[in-house]
Amino acid sequence: MFDLGSKLLLLLLLALPSGPGGVLAESDDPVDDPVDDPVDDPADAAVEEEEEEEEEDDEGLVEESQTGDGDTDEAEDADEDGQATDVTSHPDADTTIIFVTGEEFPANEIVKFLVGFTNRGSQDFTVQSLEASFRYPQDYQFYIQNFTALPLDTVISPQKQASFEYSFIPAQPMAGRPFGLVILLNYQDSEGNVYQSAVYNQTVTITELDEGLDGETMFMYVFLGGLVALMVFGMYQVLESRTRKRVPVKVETGTGGMNDVDISWIPQETLNVMNKASPRASPRKRATRTAGATDQ
Repeated sequence: MFDLGSKLLLLLLLALPSGPGGVLAESDDPVDDPVDDPVDDPADAAVEEEEEEEEEDDEGLVEESQTGDGDTDEAEDADEDGQATDVTSHPDADTTIIFVTGEEFPANEIVKFLVGFTNRGSQDFTVQSLEASFRYPQDYQFYIQNFTALPLDTVISPQKQASFEYSFIPAQPMAGRPFGLVILLNYQDSEGNVYQSAVYNQTVTITELDEGLDGETMFMYVFLGGLVALMVFGMYQVLESRTRKRVPVKVETGTGGMNDVDISWIPQETLNVMNKASPRASPRKRATRTAGATDQ
């Protein structure tokens, strides 16, 4: 019995310390649980892979859109270049220009020129219209002043030539500045192909004429003259009114009697006649005499 009891006690002593010690050892161990890592790592990796794929797809779309825009711009530029180069001059057509009013271009004045067209080919050319315009010197696609196109509709036979007159007036605000003058002649051949020749394409300066007396200057002079005349008239009226107030008014009293009258120049015969004649009675005295006669 004693041996059996001692064995049981030894087993209990051996069993009890091993349980708590093992638990404490496991709880104090800072090493991560190797079982959880394999479970979490594949999920994180999958999420990261999906995010990377989405970013790659977005970058691909952006690159495609940029590439598409670039292709569109290039296509538009190509179309514009194609349209710009579609209309050209014909090798059998020669054009010349002569400015009738000279190479100067005064503002607000008529500028005339003649355009000559020579058909050196073997087919007819129909000259359709002649047009001119002022453009911005740095960019000839920007119009400053566009003039009305002159319709011609003239057929030029082979080995023939013709001349056309055109005139325009540069605007007054353009004076003193350079502009690009472009003169175009539009024509077509017998097959209906349209051509265009740049008869003149250079930068010119619009000049301003120095006129001796223009309308504005004349109006200014007339206005100033009228103002001066009005001021002079006002000063004259003021001075005249003050002079009238200072001059005293003269009152004529007449002669006091015959003694104050010089009668030496009257002939003596006339004086004798005047002295002999009775004085003329006044109406009052005649009335008194008539009343006395009636009483008698």
